[in-house]
Amino acid sequence: MDMDAFNDDFKVTSKGKHKSYEIDYESLTQGAVEKLMQADIEHISGIFGVDENTASLLLRYMNWNKERLIEKYMDNAASVTSSAGISPLEPPTSQSQAPIRSSIEAFVCPICFDDSQTKTLCLSCDHTFCASCWIAYATSKIRDDQEMAIRCMAEGCSLVAPDLFVRSILEEDTTTWDRFRELVIRHFVASNPNLKYCPYPSCTHTVSCPSASSKSSLATVVPTVACGASATHKFCFGCPIDGDHRPVICGVAKMWLKKCRDDSETANWIKSNTKECSKCQSTIEKNGGCNHMTCKKCKHEFCWVCMGPWIEHGTAWYSCNRYDEKDGVDARDAQSKSRASLERYLHYYNRWANHEQSAKLSIELYSKTEKKMEEMQITSDLTWIEVQFMKKAVDEVEKCRMTLKWTYAMAYYLDKGNEKELFEDNQRDLERAVEDLSELLESPIEAENIPTLRQKVTDKTVYVQKRNEIVLEDTANGFLEGRWQWNCSVDGFD
Repeated sequence: MDMDAFNDDFKVTSKGKHKSYEIDYESLTQGAVEKLMQADIEHISGIFGVDENTASLLLRYMNWNKERLIEKYMDNAASVTSSAGISPLEPPTSQSQAPIRSSIEAFVCPICFDDSQTKTLCLSCDHTFCASCWIAYATSKIRDDQEMAIRCMAEGCSLVAPDLFVRSILEEDTTTWDRFRELVIRHFVASNPNLKYCPYPSCTHTVSCPSASSKSSLATVVPTVACGASATHKFCFGCPIDGDHRPVICGVAKMWLKKCRDDSETANWIKSNTKECSKCQSTIEKNGGCNHMTCKKCKHEFCWVCMGPWIEHGTAWYSCNRYDEKDGVDARDAQSKSRASLERYLHYYNRWANHEQSAKLSIELYSKTEKKMEEMQITSDLTWIEVQFMKKAVDEVEKCRMTLKWTYAMAYYLDKGNEKELFEDNQRDLERAVEDLSELLESPIEAENIPTLRQKVTDKTVYVQKRNEIVLEDTANGFLEGRWQWNCSVDGFD
């Protein structure tokens, strides 16, 4: 059995069109990004009639905005070159062409005060220092300070060393030079709204996604992308969240994560488990059975149940016959609303956290599944390729749990109505299907039931995949059609 036939078992019928929850993007290697940079440098060099090193410094100064650079440069070239840390545009001298030169007369370096150095370096400002100091300075700036603008070491001098100069002093330190190039590339990517660096550690790939480069576009699409280094390097192009947070848009996802991080829920707990003195507003926690409370701060006496003044209760405090007092009613209403708000939040948060925890346990599930796959091979005539249906099922469960996790974040902010009910119906169907598939994966392996188990797992995997697509498609279409209404203010929505 070949892998193509195996994969056919899990294919969901497609109409061949672009799915509404998907977005067009392109993965770029570091070399491809360098070509884009070089094209911009050559473009500016040709327009201004300057060398490529100068054009590169000008572009970095303007954050690679060619149009703005051209406008400013044509208006006042001298001011721009001065601000960019470039010497006046003059024909290159022999000194600038070969920055390392031998000292003929005694030279004392102003940095290290060493008079035995035989090589010195300087920029067009003629501030001369020994080669050793330049190398140490440039290395420190690049590797420690993560800077790509290597300025002259002289006090008050703002000239920036061109790339040719930096390369000449780092010719024996290829690691630092490579880091310098990477910093320049990262600056180019950070300055271009159509590009974003892959956030995964040690990954140097970049993703280009022009359709998600504007803030307005993020109100209608979730720009989940993956770099070319690995299919597992999934991240959101529109926000700093690492990973796939479909189906919820970036603005809502960030609101939810902030709510989970903030101490606001601690405040809600305090409101639900404590009350404030109606006189001095000090927070009081009940630690006994008596409802006769005395504020330690202002000595005000009140009833814990109705929050009314205790003197109005007389000796019949246990009957609390002052429930209809306006102050007591207002206090109880505020307490009930706070408790209801907390319970609503915990309803969504607990389910969100549960799916997140289940997804984190996927490593353990993969390990258990692999053992079951080996057991199937031993107890049946299935090959290793033929038992891959188990791994495919685990992959689908993990992906769908991530979808379910974020549906609870979205449901928390959705306004009540028919649209929310339909959304929760789709959510329920997906969750039920995922739990059914998870139970099948956890079931014990019996030799005589392997063919039946294989068919059940394969069918359920396809069904789960289809339910997941329904959730993603319907939610994405809802954003495009403007169907979703929120119970609070969300970025990008009126």
